[in-house]
Amino acid sequence: MKAKFLFMMVLFAPVLRAQVVNDSIAADTTSASGYYKFNYKQLIIPTVLVGYGVIGLESHTLIGLNKQLRDEVKEDIDEKITIDDFSQYAPMASVYALNAMGVQGKNNFKDRTIVMATSYLIMSGTVLGVKSLTKVERPDGSSNNSFPSGHTATAFAGAEFLWQEYKDKSIWYGVVGYAVATGTGLFRIYNNRHWLTDVAAGAGIGILSTKIAYWIQSYTSKLFMGKDSGKEQKYTTAIAPFYNGNQLGCSIAIQF
Repeated sequence: MKAKFLFMMVLFAPVLRAQVVNDSIAADTTSASGYYKFNYKQLIIPTVLVGYGVIGLESHTLIGLNKQLRDEVKEDIDEKITIDDFSQYAPMASVYALNAMGVQGKNNFKDRTIVMATSYLIMSGTVLGVKSLTKVERPDGSSNNSFPSGHTATAFAGAEFLWQEYKDKSIWYGVVGYAVATGTGLFRIYNNRHWLTDVAAGAGIGILSTKIAYWIQSYTSKLFMGKDSGKEQKYTTAIAPFYNGNQLGCSIAIQF
């Protein structure tokens, strides 16, 4: 019971953040030019999540908690539910779906696409790099690339993307996005594919990757487009994030 309680608290921390963030919106203010300014307060939640996961690599207490939770979940599993293979992309896709339905976000298509691509490149590079270094065995014993959870990182990167684009419209867009991301992490554990520490670290990496993408938006916009953000240009963009069970990544092609 204690294991389940701690598990829910760790995973739902980002959702609670989205619900109470109105009290600290100043942490996500933008500069006069429209770009996002860095504020150390934004590092607290992703740092706690990643730190929990990293400590769990060596902590006997957290390793024991991982195994206890795994054993409790295994007792209740009738069959795997693979919805997490699709739900990981839902928050990110929602940004484009909402815009297609006429609900405009903070950035135009070009700028938000550059932010999203930057976030997913940072996230995928970090996840793959850490996986290759840590070589943690998965709960089901299928491979040694468990830490951190790529599905969870993808979902939380998208949730933070959704939150940043629509927080000025309604707080509930972010709440729903983080709820879906949390559900993705829960299903990774339910399907016996990841430990609790994998999911916590993946969530932190995903959130931080998107925050970094917004912080460096002024540089990436100039790098990709060669001009100031906000000026519309004619172009065609194709984005393709992927994860095949062993590799996670994102490709982007822009044709002028």
